[in-house]
Amino acid sequence: IQGLWISSLNLLHLLIGLVLDASTLSYSTRVKWFVICFASGILCSILGTALLFLPNGTKLFAVFYTLGNLAALSSTCFLMGPLKQLKRMFEPTRLIATCVMLLCLILTLCAVFWWGKKGLAIIFCILQFLAMTWYSISYIPFARDAVMKVFTSCLS
Repeated sequence: IQGLWISSLNLLHLLIGLVLDASTLSYSTRVKWFVICFASGILCSILGTALLFLPNGTKLFAVFYTLGNLAALSSTCFLMGPLKQLKRMFEPTRLIATCVMLLCLILTLCAVFWWGKKGLAIIFCILQFLAMTWYSISYIPFARDAVMKVFTSCLS
């Protein structure tokens, strides 16, 4: 597990370096890296979910699921650039979703590594998913309103 963790950190370090250089990359290169990061994020999340069902797979699940969300989130930095991405993440319409998402990313890893609470880690992963979804649809005009209407009509 430790070697896997170190490899994941090296990959994350490489991605951060590439994201910071995103503004100097050509458009086609930025699109390619967006696709690579986004696909890697989905792959990590799926792999993490599959590992959950192994004995003691909760730690691997938490790490891969969190890395998957970070990779998917960082993928848009290649399209927008890192500074514009950060500014948009903390706009008032996304502030709560961004804070919940980032907090859940951290709390997931704390729950599994420091607190040893596997159930809590899974709850934080679910919250990661919900916050990431709410954050993502904030970029689609009127999507949040549509989701709220569907949700309230289901409750009525």
